[in-house]
Amino acid sequence: MRLCIAGAGAIGGVLAARLARAGRDVSVLARGATLAVLRDKGLILRDLSGETHVRVPASDQAEFGTQDVLFLCTKTHQLAGVLAQCAPMIGPDTVIVPTINGIPWWYFHAEGGPYEGRHVEAVDPGGALLAVTPLARLVGCVVYMTAETTGPGAVVSNSPHKLILGEPGGPSTARVQRLCDALNAAGIAAQASDRIRDNVWSKVAANLSSNPVSVAAGGATLGQIYSPGPLRAVAGDIIDETIAVAEAYGARLTETRLAMLDRAAKLGSFRTSMLQDFQAGRPLELAAIGDAVLELAQRYDIPMPVTRAVLSITRFRDERRSGY
Repeated sequence: MRLCIAGAGAIGGVLAARLARAGRDVSVLARGATLAVLRDKGLILRDLSGETHVRVPASDQAEFGTQDVLFLCTKTHQLAGVLAQCAPMIGPDTVIVPTINGIPWWYFHAEGGPYEGRHVEAVDPGGALLAVTPLARLVGCVVYMTAETTGPGAVVSNSPHKLILGEPGGPSTARVQRLCDALNAAGIAAQASDRIRDNVWSKVAANLSSNPVSVAAGGATLGQIYSPGPLRAVAGDIIDETIAVAEAYGARLTETRLAMLDRAAKLGSFRTSMLQDFQAGRPLELAAIGDAVLELAQRYDIPMPVTRAVLSITRFRDERRSGY
């Protein structure tokens, strides 16, 4: 099995390190300082298993040949460029796995509802990305792990590594199971889902109730957001509003509101990915994590007042952060 990790950030770094340590044929598409460090010193992952130091083939060009699995480990707004760059590595049997946050651009592919085949404007303006995606090759993915880059080629993760994989059309397939087996053998808990959109909405509720709140609240950690206190009620309201939208599309969350709040509170001092981006001056994933949910809510006239307010404050801070 030949696997390429496109994007050597936090999640991509975890996948590359664990799979390479397990002896898999792994290559990494990277650029800039990260590429230089990968070529010179290799990749270092510090996680619950200790420190892993691996060397993997790395390039800023798609020169690794046809891949069996291509993990797209970039931000949503970078997908179009990365997918085009990776085209030479995508063959007729390549499995494409986007490890993205928020509502995926492929949400209505093989969905079977009244919006079958439609695009989500907030994450895919005009449906341009959907039009160029080899959809038959795509497997949905939901990531449950906290990870952070501490420098080029260096990643720290203080949580278990978990991925949920599923066919957009429903029942699991042999290719999903093969991928789960490879990931599990590498120490990444991978589970096949017959209802991947349920898992998508569960992660969306977690992201939406934490990422923008962390920025709007001036740098709140997950523990500060979800533990008993002034922000827990805000997070709970956002989860409730997200559940209403998910149910309108026939999805159901995989855990209760209370379970989600209590589980996330245990993550303590971890900074959300959006807060990390905000503090580093990088673009925020507001479109996929927030705007796409509001777009889907509007189709069914579902009000999301708390979510809208928090997103507005977050966007205000984002637009003016150079003055902070």
